[in-house]
Amino acid sequence: MKTFVTLFFCFCAVFSSANPVNNLLERIDKGASKKFKTVLTADSTDFFELSQEGNRVVVKGNTWVNIAAGVNWYLKYYAGIHLTWNNMSAHLPAALPKVVRPERHETNLKWRYNFNYCTFSYSMAFWDWQRWQTEIDWMALHGVNLPLAIVGEEVAWRNMLLKLGYTKEDIGKFIAGPAFLAWWEMNNLEGWGGPLPDSWYNQQEILQKKILKRMHEYGMQPVLPGFCGMMPHDAKAKLGLNVTDGGRWNGYTRPANLSPTDVHFDEIADLYYAELTKLYGKANYYSMDPFHETNDDEGMDYAKAGRKVMEAMKRVNPKATWVIQGWTENPRPQMIKNMKNGDLLVLDLFSECRPMFGLPSVWKREKGYEQHDWLFCMLENFGANVGLHGRMDQLLHNFYSTKKASPNTQHLKGIGFTMEGSENNPVMFELMSELPWRTECKKEAWVKGYVKARYGKSLPEIERAWSLLAATIYNCPAGNNQQGPHESIFCGRPSLNNFQVKSWSKMHNYYDPQATLEAAQLMTSVADQYRGNNNFGYDLVDICRQALADQGRLQYLKTIAAYNGFSRKAFEHDARRFLEMILLQDKLLGTRTEFRLGHWTEAARKLGKTLQEKDQYEWNARVQITTWGNRECADKGGLRDYAHKEWQGILKDFYYKRWKIYMDALAKQMEDDTLPNEEALGTGANANKTISELFAMALPKGPQIDWYSIEEPWTLQHNRYSSRPEGDCISMAKEVIAFLK
Repeated sequence: MKTFVTLFFCFCAVFSSANPVNNLLERIDKGASKKFKTVLTADSTDFFELSQEGNRVVVKGNTWVNIAAGVNWYLKYYAGIHLTWNNMSAHLPAALPKVVRPERHETNLKWRYNFNYCTFSYSMAFWDWQRWQTEIDWMALHGVNLPLAIVGEEVAWRNMLLKLGYTKEDIGKFIAGPAFLAWWEMNNLEGWGGPLPDSWYNQQEILQKKILKRMHEYGMQPVLPGFCGMMPHDAKAKLGLNVTDGGRWNGYTRPANLSPTDVHFDEIADLYYAELTKLYGKANYYSMDPFHETNDDEGMDYAKAGRKVMEAMKRVNPKATWVIQGWTENPRPQMIKNMKNGDLLVLDLFSECRPMFGLPSVWKREKGYEQHDWLFCMLENFGANVGLHGRMDQLLHNFYSTKKASPNTQHLKGIGFTMEGSENNPVMFELMSELPWRTECKKEAWVKGYVKARYGKSLPEIERAWSLLAATIYNCPAGNNQQGPHESIFCGRPSLNNFQVKSWSKMHNYYDPQATLEAAQLMTSVADQYRGNNNFGYDLVDICRQALADQGRLQYLKTIAAYNGFSRKAFEHDARRFLEMILLQDKLLGTRTEFRLGHWTEAARKLGKTLQEKDQYEWNARVQITTWGNRECADKGGLRDYAHKEWQGILKDFYYKRWKIYMDALAKQMEDDTLPNEEALGTGANANKTISELFAMALPKGPQIDWYSIEEPWTLQHNRYSSRPEGDCISMAKEVIAFLK
C-alpha cells in the first residue's frame, strides 16, 4: 500500500509539472512540440545542446529557460525563423532541417535580467494576460531567468495604507495612474493619473498571479518590489512618522522617505512585506532603489538606511538578495560599503554607454561595485521612443572587456535588458541575448547571420542595407552619451532651432542621413521578393520611417534657412514639403499595427470596466506620450514629449497640427515684418530703446505660441484610433522612396 501511494504521488508530480517548453512550442505553431525532443539534464554549468534523433531535433539543457534559448538558437540558425515582438508565431516546415553534428553552448553568466521600472509604464501599462504570455515566452526564448515583476505592487500598498489608517481617498491621491505607476514606484511622484478604481486593483492582482505562475513554470526567479522607506508626503502629519521631505521632481510632489531611525520603520516594513507575501508569495530577489535621482543629503546616514532596508528584506527571506539599479549616484558607496557579498546584486544599468563598473565613462567608478555581484546591462531605449538606434561596437567592446581579468569584473554574474521601452530595435536585443553564449562575436559576420535568420533568406541588397545600418545608425560611438534614438524632428515642439525633441536626450549627430536613405532604397528595391514576410514588412516600414524622418530634419533646416533669408517663395515651397513629409510618414506607419497609435489607446480603453474608467485610462495613455503632465511639467519640468511616439494617428492629429500652426505663423510674420520708418528710426513706441535693443528687434525670433493650450485639448479627446493596419507596406515604402528622390 505504501509503495502504491508513493508511486501515485510521483505520478501526480510528473503529470502536474508539464513541460513548459513544449507548451511554448505549441503557442509558436500548433503541433511544433512533436518535432522536438526537450531534455532537462542536471548540470552545474548553464548550457544548451542541439542534436538530432531521427526526425526530431533534440534540445538539452540544465534549465527550462536554457532549453528555450536552445530552441530559439535552432529556429534562427537552422530553420531561418526569427521570433520577436513583432512576430511571436511561425509556420514550421513539415520536416525541420537536421542538426548534422551536435552543437553545445555554455555560459558562466548565471543571471539574465529583464526590465526597467519605466518599461512597465512606457510599454506595458495596458497589457493584458495574452500580451504578457507572449512576453514571458519571449523572455524564455532569449534566456531571461531573472525578470522584474512589479505588476500589482499597488495592491500591496493599498492594503498596507488602509491598515495604517489612510482612507481610500487618501490612497487615491498617493498612488499614480496606470501610465505613471513606474515613477510612483521609484519615489518620484504621487497621485498623477489617478485615482485608481477598485476594478484596477482587482484585475492587476489576478494578472500578477498569472504572470508569476508562468514565470515559476519556466523556473525563472521573479524579482518582487521590496520596501525602501517610501511613504506618502503627509506621513508625518497623518501618522506622526519621522520622515524627510522628498521635495519636488519635475514639478511633482515626491513621496517622503521614512527615516531609518524612526521607531516604526521595522513595523511598517514588516506590514508591507506581509501584504506583499499574502498576495504573491515570497521571493528570492527583491528590487529596491532608495534615494533614486535625489541629491546627496548630508544629514542622511546612508549606511544605516541601507542596513535597515536589508534587514527588513531578510526578515521575509533570509536567503533573499537585494537588486538595485546602478544609476547616476546610486547605489551610494557609503550605503553598501559594509554589506557582504551575495546580499546585493547591482544592475549596471547603462553598460553599453556609461558603464559604472570601471571602464572609462562619465559615470566610471574606479573600484566598480567592489565586493558586490553585478550584471552588465543594456539600456538602449529611453521613453519608448520610436527610432533605429544601437551601439554595436561599444556594446561588444564593453562586454568582452569584462572577460579580461580585473578586480572590477570578478563579481560579474550575468547580463540584463534594462530598456525604458521595449518592442523596438530587435536587432540589438538579439545581439545582447546571444553574448553570454558566444566566446567571441564579430559584428559583420553576426549581422549577416541575423539577416538570414530574420527573413529566412538573404539577398545581397539586404545584406548591404544592414551592413550600412550596422556601421552608422546602429553604431553610436563612444563619447556620444545620447539617450536612445536619434529623435524625429516631426515630433518636436516647433521653434527656429529644433534639434532634440526632449530635454535630456543629449542628441549629437553621429551618422550621415544619406546612410538610412540608402538602406531604405536597398530594402525597397527587393521588397517584392519578401512580400508576406512579417519580419521584413516590419523592418521595411521602420527603416523607411527612419529615412523619411532623417530627410525631414534636412528639409526643416532648408525651411528655416529660407525664413532667415527672407525668401518667401522658397519658404512657402519648403514649408509645404516639410508638412507633406509628416502626412506621408503617417500613411507609411499606418500600414503596420505596431506603429499605429490605436494599438496603445485601444489597449488602454480595453482595460476599463466602465466608460469613466475607459476614458481615464485613455487620458493616461495620451498624456504620457505628449505633455507627460500638467502645464508646469510640460513647460518647465522637462518631461514634455519625453515619451514621444512617431506613430500613425498622432503624427497627423498632433505633431502635424503643431507644425502647421508654426509654419503658418512664420509665413504671416514674413508678410508683416516690415516696420514703418518711424519705428525703425526709434520714434514712436520704440523711441526710448537703445541701439542694441533695436538691433535685437531686427533679428528673427519666431512667433511666440502657447503650445500647451494647443496640446492639452488633444489629451482630453476620445476620438477613436484603430490598431488595424491600412494599406500595403511595400507600396507605401515605394511611395516614400519616390518622394525622397
